Amino acid sequence: MDFYSKPVIPNPAASQDAYRKHAREWLKNNVPAHMLANSLAYRAPTLQESSDWEAAMYRAGLAGMTWPKEYGGYGFSLREHLAVNKEIGALALPESVSSIGKELAGPIIMTVGTEEQKQAFLPAILNMENYWCQGFSEPDAGSDLARLRTKATQEGGHWRINGQKIWTSGAAKAHYCLLLTRTGTVADKHRGLLMFAIPMNTPGIRVVPIRSIDNKESFAEVFFDDVVVPDSARLGAPDEGWGAAIRVLSIERATNRMYRAWRFECELRQLVQACLSDGKLSGRLRESYYQRRIGQLLCEIDALKGLVEKSVDQLMAGDAIGARGSFTKLYWSECHQAFMALAHELVAQVGPGSSPLAQRARKHFTTGYLFSHAETVYAGTTEVQLDIIAQRIMQLPKDI
Repeated sequence: MDFYSKPVIPNPAASQDAYRKHAREWLKNNVPAHMLANSLAYRAPTLQESSDWEAAMYRAGLAGMTWPKEYGGYGFSLREHLAVNKEIGALALPESVSSIGKELAGPIIMTVGTEEQKQAFLPAILNMENYWCQGFSEPDAGSDLARLRTKATQEGGHWRINGQKIWTSGAAKAHYCLLLTRTGTVADKHRGLLMFAIPMNTPGIRVVPIRSIDNKESFAEVFFDDVVVPDSARLGAPDEGWGAAIRVLSIERATNRMYRAWRFECELRQLVQACLSDGKLSGRLRESYYQRRIGQLLCEIDALKGLVEKSVDQLMAGDAIGARGSFTKLYWSECHQAFMALAHELVAQVGPGSSPLAQRARKHFTTGYLFSHAETVYAGTTEVQLDIIAQRIMQLPKDI
């Protein structure tokens, strides 16, 4: 794909509507049909095609909107970020191949990184020059990061790292790992956690792909055997790892991929259109059970939109999201998982004689249904989100 021109980006301060219109029209005129999951021309884009597309979106002002200009961003507010995400969500686009870099590594580097690290890493993330993976979860420390065991030992001007990470998304393609380690013992819990930005080609790093239920190798185990990195790879002080991780995770749960509610709505439209195109499935839509479920889904989507928009208003007012980010993560993952189960129930009835749209929907929603089983696990399990809400928001004691 050829995306070399850099369009004129309207100033959102002068006209919010012009900026929103720019995003809508640029996407409409530039997105390749084969990247849209609801198109009969769809095929899975290659890594290079996805990278080229995301770089083009950045040059068009549709990524890096809230990052400071000195680090390659556009210096806009979360309102512009939300406006663009609504337009992105309205299309059946693939997920970003650089979400860890844009949503986790970048914000953490901006929070605790040195000026040299910011200049070295941040523009490259937006320009799609490198990919990142997130080395947080371990076999005995999934959503409970206080139990992680990967050890970093300082030896003069460098650090020696030993340990294991698991469920590391995109590790096989990543150039860097945002790695959370421990400088003390497990008994220290949240204390002594230290973060690093480590090149994945560093000697001693071994990546073992994990094949998931959807037959993809999106995850991996990553082993660190006597990995030696310079002190310049350290992100923040030894005790800053926990605070930085929690701040970013709370924002991730509340604001990252703001398009989810609008993408959810796009998927529902795709499902309904596919069913209406097919004689058998269109009959199913006239049944009261499916009409009630679709009506319920529309209500849930509107509620999710409200949560996202309220979070933006609160952040713009200077409030910290904190534990409230768990509401959005919990609600979205549970609702979307239930939707995918309903979609799979419908498309499972698609046969060889069904319409082309129904055939396309069957492939899309079967894959989506399988992957949705992970949605209530990644970025914090449902159980963890409920604990956070109960203890930090409702102030309930732990022994209830």
